[in-house]
Amino acid sequence: MNDPTAQKRAAETENAGLAPEQQSAEQLDPLAEAQRQAADFKDKLLRTLAEMENLRKRTEREVADTRSYAIASFARDVLAVADNMHRALDAIGDELRQSSDSNVRALVEGVDLTERELMKILERNGVRKFSPQGEKFDANLHQAMYEVPNSDAAPGTVAQVIQSGYMLGERVLRPALVAVAKAAPKTPTSANDNPPPDTAD
Repeated sequence: MNDPTAQKRAAETENAGLAPEQQSAEQLDPLAEAQRQAADFKDKLLRTLAEMENLRKRTEREVADTRSYAIASFARDVLAVADNMHRALDAIGDELRQSSDSNVRALVEGVDLTERELMKILERNGVRKFSPQGEKFDANLHQAMYEVPNSDAAPGTVAQVIQSGYMLGERVLRPALVAVAKAAPKTPTSANDNPPPDTAD
């Protein structure tokens, strides 16, 4: 039977034998439970909000990276064209550049303009050329092809740039191919280099 009056009387009978402190603790228990649940919900809400903020920031970073570096594969392919243009210009001697034939001069100027325009387009899209001549060798930016004994350059510096490197934003798109200076070998002193013995008495 679900008689509310009977249930109330039964609860009063149960509590009659309890001390007043125990009775008040029993009466406050639902409030304490509600406060504990509210604290749990607040903690979960704060954690969820923090996770959502971290996810938002991470997504923004990924979108920015994708936007900045999406052309990396295409840019690497275009660099082969830039290299060939540069080689073509290097192969043109001073005689051809100063040729009296207007057609030859026009061709040389056209190749020169095309290379400059290509470099401008690459730079506009975040691709930057670098040539580390004389800089300290950095394995993150340079690829050493060989070492050269060089008394003029400090050991461990780039003595010669074989192929320029390229950056895309803050990342290396292609490392520079370089020759690294090493200390020149010391020539052994011959017997003829020794000073003459002191013959003075």
